[in-house]
Amino acid sequence: LSSIEEDISIILKRNEKYYKKDSVGNQLPYLDAVTVSFIKDRKAELFEFKKGNLDMVYRLPTDNIIEIMEDAMDKTKNGEYTKYTLQRKPEMVTHYLTFNTQSDLFKNKNLRKAFSYAIDRKKILEFVLQGEGYKPGTNGVTPPVFDNYAIENIKGYDLDIDSAKYFLSKAGFANGKGLKKIQLVLNSDAERNTNVALEVQKQLKDNLNVEIELQIVPFAQHVENIIGGKSDFFRIGWMADFPNPENFLYLFYGKDVPPSKTDKSFPNMSRYNNPAFDEYYMKGLNAKEQKTSYENFMKAEQILMADAPVVVLWYDEGYRLLQPYVQHFPSNPMQYRDLTEVYFSQPVVEQK
Repeated sequence: LSSIEEDISIILKRNEKYYKKDSVGNQLPYLDAVTVSFIKDRKAELFEFKKGNLDMVYRLPTDNIIEIMEDAMDKTKNGEYTKYTLQRKPEMVTHYLTFNTQSDLFKNKNLRKAFSYAIDRKKILEFVLQGEGYKPGTNGVTPPVFDNYAIENIKGYDLDIDSAKYFLSKAGFANGKGLKKIQLVLNSDAERNTNVALEVQKQLKDNLNVEIELQIVPFAQHVENIIGGKSDFFRIGWMADFPNPENFLYLFYGKDVPPSKTDKSFPNMSRYNNPAFDEYYMKGLNAKEQKTSYENFMKAEQILMADAPVVVLWYDEGYRLLQPYVQHFPSNPMQYRDLTEVYFSQPVVEQK
């Protein structure tokens, strides 16, 4: 770590004592330093990239996704983005809405299932996110990026208005009668979270006659509220800390839930508790081979989805745009930045 300018940049300096060398004996890494710039607005970030002030951008403005993909995929177009390298990769990230299953309202499983059936995930991905995602969240909480973990076999939820109305009636709120306005709490993220929440609000009104009020709060407050049990219905996104389905399922392990509704609950922010889920989860955790582990994790995940403590919305996809001279910078589902052998194929002229 060479220097920090708060909210501006961090400079990471080359480690002269790094132990690796390349195949012909050259000392690694090749780069002298890496500068990480903090630019809050994605459009401003893309503008700086096009000016040549950045070598890579991760994540792209939603409005530009389609244009960038079309240009990058068809090099004959000579479009604005044709010369750049676009990297796309399904990520170990799932976005969903979470119920506080200890709350007076959402301890009702039928109500949770009604909400899950009332959401058109394909419409959210295609029209609200403009394709900025890998797949609609119609299976489980685990994203479809793990080999030998057949997430397509997990039965989740897709738009089914008849089923939604059936479970709403079964919950005791036929046609939304008796339900007060429900607050959906979210943190802002370059308008993406807000736009998705507005669509969810509209769909729940149109399909179930349920009134949703949005509350947008700073991220730190959002985390404090959901861990402290102060929010009953909230959005969250989870990125894996390590590459295993267990990292998504451990968020629902019942023995992590405190006895009091007001005690802090982390990582189980939904306060979900089902002994059958816990049993299969622990069998998967303690298995001595991957096949047995995954079989038990999938049984646990199917129980989880049947109980509907969350509304899975979509599985994410990472977009990186690189300058044409950036070489050997691989992408991966965890967005782990492997800079070991990155180099520039031509001299970079510093702009003055």
